[in-house]
Amino acid sequence: MPGSSATLSSPFFTDVHRAMAEATDTYLERLGGRRTSLLRTILDERHYPDELIEAMASLGIVGAMIPEEYGGSGAGLLAVAVAMERFSAWGLGNALAMLTVMDGLAILRGGSDEQRQRLLPAIAEGRLKLAFAITEPDAGTNSFNISLRARREGDVFRLSGEKAWITGVDRADMVLVVARTTGREEISRSGLPKTYGLSLFLVPTDTPGMSRTEMATVGIEGFSQFHLHFDDAEVPESNLVGEADQGAAVLFEALNPERIIGSSLSVGLTDYFLSRAVEYANQRHVFGERPIGSYQGVAHPLARIRANQEAARALMYSAAEAYDRHAPSSVVGTYANMAKYLSSENAFEAADRAIQTHGGNGFVADYLLIQMLAPARLAKTAPINNEMILNYIAEHDLGLPRSY
Repeated sequence: MPGSSATLSSPFFTDVHRAMAEATDTYLERLGGRRTSLLRTILDERHYPDELIEAMASLGIVGAMIPEEYGGSGAGLLAVAVAMERFSAWGLGNALAMLTVMDGLAILRGGSDEQRQRLLPAIAEGRLKLAFAITEPDAGTNSFNISLRARREGDVFRLSGEKAWITGVDRADMVLVVARTTGREEISRSGLPKTYGLSLFLVPTDTPGMSRTEMATVGIEGFSQFHLHFDDAEVPESNLVGEADQGAAVLFEALNPERIIGSSLSVGLTDYFLSRAVEYANQRHVFGERPIGSYQGVAHPLARIRANQEAARALMYSAAEAYDRHAPSSVVGTYANMAKYLSSENAFEAADRAIQTHGGNGFVADYLLIQMLAPARLAKTAPINNEMILNYIAEHDLGLPRSY
């Protein structure tokens, strides 16, 4: 199977990006048949292999957005995207790596110099893995509705409340937790903006007072999701990222990269499904000697998906390149949201058509398709649902009135 359909001729690529793509391709090619056994570990044992996590660190993927002075390469977001896309093309996308990159960016943009010196080199080397906790049972899409409180007591904060659908906490060393340091009622009463009152805390996963309960979810294969329970969990002030009550500004800096990396995973996952569908369509015979791939009813849907994949890839590369050259956030946000929408919709259609191309075999576990349907579908819902993406495009790009 061909793996990623991406080429090294993109006008966005520099020598740095080509080197990242070539190193990633070389690593994945050397795995050979082990790629399938690693994928089976992810799907059957629900465990993302440590060796792949370590490879992403050694290849420089998790450190690509960290400047050289803090142990990274400074290669940028586009370098991360092209590498993550290639892993995903083999079904080996790494959600925890995406979260670690995102959290590392929050530390870089909003953290103190002490935090940067202490944490960023460890992230770049793969010694520090980070989860991210913002979603709550009653605060999903509307992040400003979170209620987990952080109460200051001298030089510590005490966190009380809960989070839900938090990925990879059992594999992470720390969690970047979004907590409320000023209540919504006080904000409303004082006429403060709704972005006020949120703060970011780096919480070690073994912190007393923080416990977790595994959720019976599917979709982020290889990693579990958890309810997190905070019962006066003590966090030192030195673990506050940015200023108290001003965490939203730091957080928003990391949301576009999250959507761009998520798009790269969806673009890669489209290759995963297309390569299997094309291989099967070229081999399967039902009526006479012609393979089913010669039938337009099979070929045309796959061709349409391939065309849309290139459109999504171009948007994703445009978004990453715009971010790396410090384009206005409105430009980056528009491209990032468009890329997230198109890539996730197309990846799910690719999953559906691959299964349909295989017929009954699409539901046989050995073909490694039906197990990948949930991850493809999840991309339409997380990290933000596509309806909210369309709201953003309608409001910020088309100039239509806000609907919510």
